[in-house]
Amino acid sequence: MYWEPENETMKRDEREQLQLERLEATLNRVHMNVPFYRKKFDSLGIDTDDIRSLDDIRKLPFTTKNDLRDNYPYGLFAVPLREVVRIHASSGTTGMSTVVGYTKNDIKTWSNLVARILTAAGITKDDVIQIAFGYGLFTGGFGLHYGAERIGASVIPISSGNTARQIKIMQDFRTTALICTPSYALLIADTIAEMGIGINSFSLKYGLFGAEPWSEAMRKEIQDKLKIVATDNYGLSEVMGPGVAGECTERNGLHINEDHFLVEVINPETLEAVAPGEVGELVITTLTKEAFPVIRFRTRDLTRLIPEPCPCGRTLRRMHRVMGRTDDMLIIKGVNVFPSQIEHVLFDIEGTEPHYQIIVDRKGAMDDVTVKVEVSEPIFFDEMKKQNELVDLIKRRLASELGIGVGVKLVEKKSIERSEGKAKRVIDLRKI
Repeated sequence: MYWEPENETMKRDEREQLQLERLEATLNRVHMNVPFYRKKFDSLGIDTDDIRSLDDIRKLPFTTKNDLRDNYPYGLFAVPLREVVRIHASSGTTGMSTVVGYTKNDIKTWSNLVARILTAAGITKDDVIQIAFGYGLFTGGFGLHYGAERIGASVIPISSGNTARQIKIMQDFRTTALICTPSYALLIADTIAEMGIGINSFSLKYGLFGAEPWSEAMRKEIQDKLKIVATDNYGLSEVMGPGVAGECTERNGLHINEDHFLVEVINPETLEAVAPGEVGELVITTLTKEAFPVIRFRTRDLTRLIPEPCPCGRTLRRMHRVMGRTDDMLIIKGVNVFPSQIEHVLFDIEGTEPHYQIIVDRKGAMDDVTVKVEVSEPIFFDEMKKQNELVDLIKRRLASELGIGVGVKLVEKKSIERSEGKAKRVIDLRKI
């Protein structure tokens, strides 16, 4: 099932020609209208007319989140503010907010691309969609809302929080699709079980989850607990919001809307392109954004491109689900460690719950890491010998995966704070 079959199944050479034409137009626009890019291109001796192939994009400089912050709030807008009909921004919890704008045409494009992703995930105009992302400056709520309305579905804009009310609305309004973070979906599922409500009393069929990395094991748990088909979707405020990529019902990689975004995967240290299929940092250039185009934006998200064709018939290239972030990377005793590696190990060990926290501290001159792991009640209240055996097993598996030894502490179920948004996996006390 396609939303725009002519664009989603376009021949590869035709799409690449379209990408090149749109790239050339975007470069001319930013050189003319965005002083930041004009100065950057001119200082590097870059003539936009010399970009004559998609590979030539490697001649262009990267854009980083710091560039966006340094030009706060409107310095990177390519149109006058009177043409901007919507403004979104990041939370600014790690520094100055990044501010993005949309023209009327940008909003139309955004809605259409989200409609593609919803349709690929199985959603139709007959569905009732409960959006439990936050509304406001965050792009997730409004982005998915407009796309859902675009396909004609019924939308419940409940926003995030108040889990008991979420569940009541879900039952009473006969919600068929849930949209939120995967960690919040698990919290909803666990709360339903605690309330003693049978999952068969719900009308849920689909779940579209994003905004944080999650694993296949976590997908299976969500699907089993909520009795739904769970798909992953990807977007980020700096290039649009949701709608950049999303899974079809095959659930084997996220289709990138390549007619609107040109993607690269680079080695985050050398900044060179990785070999096809290798893991690296995703870099995105917008091809159709009017108000806020970005050139070679470093997302910090780690993924790889999937070269094989998808059985669904879409010719849009796929990316593997985000495996982690380069700026979430912990350097422990000189070793690069990603939370996703730890999650991968824990999900394969029977008795552990899908909730964990990584505590990083410094004892003297040495880094010290403890992984707090929630375990099922029978294990937590089991004899000490069995608990010690589980701790030893987790330590061995983690040491094998990470290449360094870490401490492990078993904690009671529900003792790690739950989040209605993105889960807080790492507490790095070295920064305090």
